[in-house]
This record gives sequence, C-alpha cells and structure tokens, in this order.
Amino acid sequence: VQLQASGGGLVQAGGSLRLSCATSEGTFSDYFVGWFRQAPGKEREFVASITSGGGYTYYADSVKGRFTISRNNAKNAAYLQMNSLKPEDTAVYFCAADRFSCAGYGCYEPDPDEYDYWGQGTLVTVSS
Repeated sequence: VQLQASGGGLVQAGGSLRLSCATSEGTFSDYFVGWFRQAPGKEREFVASITSGGGYTYYADSVKGRFTISRNNAKNAAYLQMNSLKPEDTAVYFCAADRFSCAGYGCYEPDPDEYDYWGQGTLVTVSS
C-alpha cells in the first residue's frame, strides 16, 4: 500500500496541527497504522498507533493527552490531531502501515521495523 502524509507546517508553541495519511488502496481497513517522527540527529520514534478497525489506540508518553490518532476507513485515511504543540515536537512525521495478526483491543506496535509501508514524511516545526 502506498501512503501519502500531509498537513505539516510551522506553528507556534501551544498551537495545533492535523496530519493526514491517505492511500488510494481499497483495502486500507486491513492495515494497522502508526505515526512516527524523526527529529534532526535523532532516531525515528514512535508517536501513536491505531488498530485496523480503529478500536484501540496507543500513544507514546510524550504525546499522551495532547495528540489523538484516528482513522476513517471509508476515506482510506488516518489522522494525527496534535494539540498543545511544543518545540520538542519539531520533527518529520511519518505514517506507516502493515497487516498484523494482532488487530483487536490491546494491540499496539511501537517498533518501526515491524512496519513495511511508509509515507514520505511531513515536516512539523514548532516555534517557541
């Protein structure tokens, strides 16, 4: 599946952005989706994940309570709503997808190496 991430930009601290991850594939509902980010000079880190049906979401501690992951399988899209942004949220954000055997409640996957399909990334810059 090919993924297209969008929605990044420049925002002041405390502001909000909504990232989108879209695909033209008709079987998007089969895929688990994760959002990751990579800041300059740092490794790619997990942000959030959502099961294929959208029933379970999981967040990194650093974004819990500020970010919300969601999806609309009818539109073949997933989203990352980011509120109360901080300068340390500055990074290139990537969406990723894969089919995992665990798809129900309690399932999450924070390891980027487990995902086979990646979008191109979208830059989020938070100014102080």
